[in-house]
Amino acid sequence: MSVENQEFTNEEEEDSGSRKSFWEHVQDLRTALIRSSIAIGVAVMICLLLTPQIVEVLEHPLRRMRMFEKARATVTLELGSAKLGPFDVNRDQFPALPAGPAPHAVFRVGSEKVGDQWVLTVSPDPNAEAADPIEITLHNLSPTEAFIVAFQVALYAAIVVSAPFWMYYLGTFIIPAFKQREKKVVYIWFFWGVFLAVTGILLTYFFLLPAALRASMKYSDLLGFSATDWRANEYIDFVCKFLLGMGIGFQFPLVVLILVKMGLLTFRQLAHYRRHVVVISLILGAVLTTPEPITMFAMAVPIYLLYEICIIIAWYWDWKKRRAAKVSA
Repeated sequence: MSVENQEFTNEEEEDSGSRKSFWEHVQDLRTALIRSSIAIGVAVMICLLLTPQIVEVLEHPLRRMRMFEKARATVTLELGSAKLGPFDVNRDQFPALPAGPAPHAVFRVGSEKVGDQWVLTVSPDPNAEAADPIEITLHNLSPTEAFIVAFQVALYAAIVVSAPFWMYYLGTFIIPAFKQREKKVVYIWFFWGVFLAVTGILLTYFFLLPAALRASMKYSDLLGFSATDWRANEYIDFVCKFLLGMGIGFQFPLVVLILVKMGLLTFRQLAHYRRHVVVISLILGAVLTTPEPITMFAMAVPIYLLYEICIIIAWYWDWKKRRAAKVSA
């Protein structure tokens, strides 16, 4: 193993800490798991109280499904608490549209007596939201489904919210096993792992997820099926698995670079196995997200692009090593 990869060497260092028996390690692991479970449990209770706000956050990608399309005017009709629409219209079809190139107008349906007859009236709703309308309606189709969805949302959110706590508790069990210099390396790689996970989740939430939802809706229209009514629990499960799957999938380049640092892979080998990585990216897209082609390809493409970046980084590290060898010679 090369000198440049000292952070992964196995040379003996002075161990200042006391050694523990196997059962003491088991006890430490048990304590870490119990504390982590308590942290997640408390977070679940808090998130259950905030379920409506969390659901609103998860519904936000539905508002951005047309982000890659040219904006079009829409009209939504409100009758009591029910909503119809949004409907794509133009000014010839609906002259009452407000000013603007692509307004999202909301009109309230009412009634008014004219002579001896009652006629329906349509008037603009001044309290309507200015945000893009949601084309999809989420439904609960059983008496218990609302409670299941609420717990599902709270559990997914709790895992994310309590992440600093359960990662700290598990870290207190794992980190003492490393020597002082190894701890610094672990912290650096851990930082990049968190950075990649957050990047993958944000990229998915703001770009890939709206595009995947729109593609799913368009494909349903192509098949002649209505795609405006979805089950709430299936949508929540789809979104959460997609987000968490992308966060995990973005750790793939980190694993590759660690293997390069350990001297187990070179940039030439990485370049040689490009075709294999295409297949691996598709497999990861199918395993870490929902098993359907849209999310599979949506995840596989950025993972493969990150792999290409890994090749460039590995080449740069190899170039630095060769240059240092020439200088020392």
